[in-house]
Amino acid sequence: MFGGTSSSGFDCSGYVQHVFAMVGVRVPRTADAQFYAAHKIKNGARPGDLVFFQTYLPGPSHVGIYLGKGKFVHSSSHGVMVSRISDRYWATRYLGMKRVLKTN
Repeated sequence: MFGGTSSSGFDCSGYVQHVFAMVGVRVPRTADAQFYAAHKIKNGARPGDLVFFQTYLPGPSHVGIYLGKGKFVHSSSHGVMVSRISDRYWATRYLGMKRVLKTN
């Protein structure tokens, strides 16, 4: 589902926005805006970092939340699910990870 922002129907970036809002962190609405607003990771990935993929558009068009050990959680056409970055589909579309920093 594209454009979903509620628990009755999330798209990928709406899901990320919702999860971060639950812990008091504001992130932009779309995957590409989240990509450009997040920060480069300097000391290795950690759970909570954002994982970006190029799917149907050039540039970042899908986003999930890194769980560690090569897994990430994301909302897809199959609902919210956990996938591996190394899965063939995701590995060929992987753009990288970035970190959202909480600001006061």
